[in-house]
Amino acid sequence: MSHKAGFVNIIGNPNVGKSTLMNAFVGERLSIITSKAQTTRHRILGIVNGDDFQVVLSDTPGIIKPAYELQSSMMDFVKSAFEDADILIYMVEIGEKELKDEAFFNKIIHAKIPVLLLLNKIDKSSQEQLEEQVQFWTEKVPNAEIYPISALQNFNVKEVFSRIIELMPLSPPYYPKDTLTDKPERFFVNETIREKILLHYDKEIPYAVEIETEEFIETDNIIRIRALIMVERDTQKGIIIGHKGEAIKRVGMEARADLEKFFGKQIHIEMFVKVNKDWRSNNYQLRRFGYNQK
Repeated sequence: MSHKAGFVNIIGNPNVGKSTLMNAFVGERLSIITSKAQTTRHRILGIVNGDDFQVVLSDTPGIIKPAYELQSSMMDFVKSAFEDADILIYMVEIGEKELKDEAFFNKIIHAKIPVLLLLNKIDKSSQEQLEEQVQFWTEKVPNAEIYPISALQNFNVKEVFSRIIELMPLSPPYYPKDTLTDKPERFFVNETIREKILLHYDKEIPYAVEIETEEFIETDNIIRIRALIMVERDTQKGIIIGHKGEAIKRVGMEARADLEKFFGKQIHIEMFVKVNKDWRSNNYQLRRFGYNQK
């Protein structure tokens, strides 16, 4: 029996639904999802296995103009997604007109590999608007196959996945067939805590935060976790902790509930807040947290 395998890399502006789409394809919540921009900071692989195929999906940070070192590193993850893709998914939402980086857009329209342009959030549009958008993107990206979808409502997602398998090259699998992702368990602990901070804190606070899991001790019945929440300023530390520790307690409770679902085990989690001044502009610190991997 012939086997297909390949890399399908998802790119687009912030908040167009890339993480929602990948989670829908994989059937697991690998990428965190919030309404805030720059939720995804890393390139995250989600692997879908069948008897005769392996689809290696890659969720990438939303394309932005970098303002500091962390954001430059995030854009490096996007650049790498162009280099190893067998199929490129360019995701846009209804009403969108351009990509926030012209160089990336040029790479899409001159790509030598199949490009699927997914027009997302069509549940928020009229038929007339949808037809106008399909026409607009057909002219703007003539090398792409266009699929209107709703990643959140799972509309047309299966059809897109079937097309991906059709386009996939013949190849043995790249990963063992029981692999779901390339990321270690601690990564998902970090991302789950960071998601709760994105949801519950405003302004600059979520963007000044990085999580580091110092301990991850697993037994048959329970996983014991000790996590550090890094911030850049003393004032941010106070905001994260909140009055009488109420704010950080809420983050811990919600993170624990999600992690118990993800790992299928009881979770005990301890969290501490530490000031790590200007870590977002410090190359050494960025490498330590998995950025700046050049």
